Amino acid sequence: MASPTDIRKGRVILHGGVPHLVTEAQHRTQGRQAGFVQVTMRNLRSGTSTCTKIRTTESVEFCFMDRQKLEFSYRDGNEFHFVHPETFEDTTIGRDLVADMERFLVENVAYDVLFVDGKAIGVELPASVKMLVSESADGIRGDSASNVQKSATTETGLVVQVPLFVKVGDGILVGTDSGNYLGRA
Repeated sequence: MASPTDIRKGRVILHGGVPHLVTEAQHRTQGRQAGFVQVTMRNLRSGTSTCTKIRTTESVEFCFMDRQKLEFSYRDGNEFHFVHPETFEDTTIGRDLVADMERFLVENVAYDVLFVDGKAIGVELPASVKMLVSESADGIRGDSASNVQKSATTETGLVVQVPLFVKVGDGILVGTDSGNYLGRA
């Protein structure tokens, strides 16, 4: 058991017997009263987010968390398969845990997979991902008077606005926070 003042973003705590990933934590005090930590956390079983106050007089239980670099291999229905590059051990993660990251998962690219007590609970995306353009309209010559952009579809199905010079088969960098084109890769 630990003090709530040890809670930090990215750590996993047991709350109500269920592991929760801390997404935000702020320590607050109110005059003469005991302080508290206001925590925004995501339930790792259901995926729902909650905000709660934990008094500094209470105790908190932390879960052991591990990160491993695994390569995304393929998607099979509602399951995503990641492979360890040295042992070739297959780790499966359900779609409910990676639903918002699905469009940034490129085959044969390594990602940080989070494990709590030996069970895969999610994926951490890098700041940008290299993707290949699979579909894009040709730019029309003379349309370059200003910063004109066109739609391009990547290999994962993500639609991105790109400059006119980007063609099918080109590698581009896409920001994972906004889904915007960052440059050629």
